Amino acid sequence: MGSSMIRYQVRPGRADENVALIEAVYAQLAAERPEGIHYATFRLPDGVSFMHIVIDSDQPGRILGELAAFKAFVGEIDSRCEEPPIATELTLVGSYAVAS
Repeated sequence: MGSSMIRYQVRPGRADENVALIEAVYAQLAAERPEGIHYATFRLPDGVSFMHIVIDSDQPGRILGELAAFKAFVGEIDSRCEEPPIATELTLVGSYAVAS
């Protein structure tokens, strides 16, 4: 099982666009309901920073990487970002109702 945290900051004026792209990813996940993935996205208090938590029972990133909506989300992420995404591998110490 792979777990990752991805954090980045979008350019001023691009946060709502980023949210719309993220919402499209969640809509596709809800429609297709792939197994083996837990995924959450948070908008930080500054309004322009985002954090994604991915817990994937398969090869890390494979399930998300196959989604058309996720491909659209990452396709132009560099142009939306003030600070580029930084991915950090995580080691699960414990969880409640998040991952098994």
